[in-house]
Amino acid sequence: MTSRDAVRLIRSEKLATDVPYAYAAVTEAAARLVVTAGACPLDRDGVTVAVGDVAGQAEQVMVNLRAALRAAGADLDHVVKTTVYVATHDRADLLEAWEVVRRHFGDHDAPSTLLGVSVLGYRDQLVEVEAVAALD
Repeated sequence: MTSRDAVRLIRSEKLATDVPYAYAAVTEAAARLVVTAGACPLDRDGVTVAVGDVAGQAEQVMVNLRAALRAAGADLDHVVKTTVYVATHDRADLLEAWEVVRRHFGDHDAPSTLLGVSVLGYRDQLVEVEAVAALD
């Protein structure tokens, strides 16, 4: 079974069709779940990168998310759901972070929630992404 078999993305004709994500995902009953902590825009020394740059931080977040998934034996195409947090009140910043996240996922458009929040945990942090993945 491939990762594509372990995660089946669901769409519905009864919901808006012009959205960049599936509305639901189904996994095999025997799938093992991988739950990540929120991936942050930190380098290996724990320093926040790309201060003030939403897209730059989103790039680092996705590199870190992928590293965490790979350490658990998964990859982005195993992801069942993500939550994307952006410390902003500006919708343009949300969309900027979202574009980076979606580019990394390619055509595996797993369900996701995109949120603007007032503050994140690390100094100068603007973006964080957490994920749930399924392994067969």
